[in-house]
Amino acid sequence: MAVITHLIIIIQSALIAYMPLNKASLWIIIFSYVGNYFWTHYFFTVLGASYTFPSWKMNDVPHTTFLLTHVCFLFYHVTSNITLRRLRHFVADLPEKVQWITEAAWILALAYFIAYLETLAISNFPYYEFVDRSSMYKVGSLFYAIYFIVSFPMFLRIDEKPGDPWDLPRVAVDALGAAMLVTIILDLWRLFLGPIVPMSESKQCLQPGLPWFPGHANET
Repeated sequence: MAVITHLIIIIQSALIAYMPLNKASLWIIIFSYVGNYFWTHYFFTVLGASYTFPSWKMNDVPHTTFLLTHVCFLFYHVTSNITLRRLRHFVADLPEKVQWITEAAWILALAYFIAYLETLAISNFPYYEFVDRSSMYKVGSLFYAIYFIVSFPMFLRIDEKPGDPWDLPRVAVDALGAAMLVTIILDLWRLFLGPIVPMSESKQCLQPGLPWFPGHANET
């Protein structure tokens, strides 16, 4: 079953990658696949989240989320591109340092806003549970925003410079680089800040997390 699942995702990725938005789609496919396969486990162990709906799963993550994430992330990043280009045009006459600070502040604000809005939008979904919803909205949204703090400026770079078109291998490598950077930052949070709320044995989330996370052996 796992082999078939991976094959389906590879075929789907190849088909989407050669659609008119091939470069953007390929970048998001890779980034969102890594996000679902690995980063969802940080939601389980750091944010105290749990998926409870019945579904076929890959690495303990429902297949449905792999498909939905692509659509959502593509929308988020296209929106980010539009706003960042408008912002750059607006501050073009300002000193370079002010431009950099303004853009960085906007990326941070937009990333947190989108993360918070998505978390709030699915608050009534009965099969996505949190140990502490209030902490998830406030602090967990910042954790989730790390995805976009990294990805928004990197996604914008695709074909952005005139005369420097990207090919698909460059797009794939860039997406993998962005995914690795997000993974490092998330794991640093896990190691140095830990869970956003104390989770007693009676309130532990259902999923145990990735094999290298502490407590995995006890949970399984």
